Amino acid sequence: MKNIIITLSVLSAFVFNIPSNQILDDSKSVIRPDSTITITISVVGDLMCHSPQFEYAKVGKDSFDFTPTYRNVKKYLESSDFTFGNLETVTAGRKNGGFTGYPLFNTPSEYLDALKSVGFDLLVTANNHSIDRSEKGVLLTIDELVKRDINYVGTYNSQTDRDSIRLYDIKGIKIAVLAYSYGTNGNVIPKGKDYLINLIDFNLIEHDIKTARSKGAELVLVHYHFGDEYIREPVKSQKDAVNKAIEFGADIIIGGHPHVLQPADFFKTVSGKLDTGFVAYSMGNFISNQRDRFKDAGIIITINILKDLNRDKISINEVNFLPTWVFKGNTLNGREYVILPATLQSDTTIDLSLTDLKKMNQAFQDTREIIRKYSANPKLKEIKEID
Repeated sequence: MKNIIITLSVLSAFVFNIPSNQILDDSKSVIRPDSTITITISVVGDLMCHSPQFEYAKVGKDSFDFTPTYRNVKKYLESSDFTFGNLETVTAGRKNGGFTGYPLFNTPSEYLDALKSVGFDLLVTANNHSIDRSEKGVLLTIDELVKRDINYVGTYNSQTDRDSIRLYDIKGIKIAVLAYSYGTNGNVIPKGKDYLINLIDFNLIEHDIKTARSKGAELVLVHYHFGDEYIREPVKSQKDAVNKAIEFGADIIIGGHPHVLQPADFFKTVSGKLDTGFVAYSMGNFISNQRDRFKDAGIIITINILKDLNRDKISINEVNFLPTWVFKGNTLNGREYVILPATLQSDTTIDLSLTDLKKMNQAFQDTREIIRKYSANPKLKEIKEID
């Protein structure tokens, strides 16, 4: 876990099986004497696990290693102050229907070990596959996340847990993270247990944003799982949901579900501290077995935030993006899925075919064109390299 402190809006987190190091200790939250604070927040798209992925990751009869998938992007994920993505599966264990891919996902828990090891601080768990193994799957997934000291938002183990706003103190800037899904693929939420997953309900979202502000959130980030699959433009329901979140006071809005990238843009906020907010309508797939054009392309977006302590104002300095592409095939290590960033100089374990090179370069170019479609803002910049 990076240098992040979390506070919950009600009672003690120990009651709700949330990692103990997530409790805010005000004595440790000391503002530095500098006149400014800068932080970076990185986000990726859908973290999926189709059955070929866990078959490729198998290293023993009943053991898996997903870590090599991220070897070329790890430095970008772990270098940020706060990194998160959408966990589009459950980890309910082999005994609960076995490990499966689409349409009802259940992934080995080693998947989470890999995400932890490469720098993920938070996983969004509100999506249309959250109830793929019913209530038990939701609770077991939360348990596995807690065991690994990974924060979660969007699904919950009780009403009190749901009502506990996730408020992160990142080097002196307090950011609330909220998450909501359009639905659960028809999988039934048990009666009286609506707290298991946040669905897109504007009354609820408005309430949560107001609560976050009342608890001291300087920035509010909303993650939506919404839209139409494989459509590279936001549909009306997405635009309506984004506009509502902005109206209620959201500062940063990140979307998922279409499994393809959609444009990003800046907007005028109603926040008193941040003048200009940022929205990415769909982050696409970061890792999956979907191989078609646009579906095999991903992105890492890193938002650079500055707080002026003298004026008590916050601004987005710039938003950096890094196109990625998923390789699937034989390497010197065997059969692998490997995420390749546009900055990659070489991976000596992979011998890319001419077909692979063409697909990869096409994906990178597609990403550049899509992400910039709505915005020519000079603050939106492609990452060229990182030391």
